[in-house]
Amino acid sequence: MKYNVDSFNLDHTKVTAPYVRKAARKEGEKGDVVTKFDIRFTQPNKEFMNTGAIHTLEHLIAEYIRDEIPGVIDFSPMGCRTGFYFTLWGDWEEKDIADHLLNVLRKVSVWDKPIPATTEKECGNYRDHNLDEAKMWAKKWVEGIESKGYSCFI
Repeated sequence: MKYNVDSFNLDHTKVTAPYVRKAARKEGEKGDVVTKFDIRFTQPNKEFMNTGAIHTLEHLIAEYIRDEIPGVIDFSPMGCRTGFYFTLWGDWEEKDIADHLLNVLRKVSVWDKPIPATTEKECGNYRDHNLDEAKMWAKKWVEGIESKGYSCFI
C-alpha cells in the first residue's frame, strides 16, 4: 500500500542509523523550493531516545542549527523518538546538511551551558529535559556519521 506520508513508505528494516536522508523536495507555484530531511539518531524498532533527551536535543539543535544554515523552517522530533525532521528553504543535499549538523552536534556533545528556553514561560514541558542523555546521543550520532564517511545516506 502507498501512503500519503513519506516516512510510512520507508522500509524501516533496511535503514542503518545514524543517517541523513532527503525525505522530500517540494516546489511551490512560484518556484520556491522546500526540502525536508530525516535525521535519524537511533535504529528504528531497536532503540529510541527518552523524551527528556530528545526534547533537549530539539532545543539545542533547533536553536544553533540556525547559526549554521540559512532558511531553516523547522527542526522537530519524530513521534517514534528515533530522530528528527529538518525542513528548510532551498534545494539541499544530504552531505551539506550532515556537515552542518556535525558542527552543531559536536558542540552539543560537550555542552556545558544552560539549555536554551527551559523556563515555564518559554517551553510547554520545561521540566522534561535531560542534558546528559542529549550529549550522549549527540556524541553517538557524530561518531556514527564520521565512522561511515557519509556512506550511511540512503
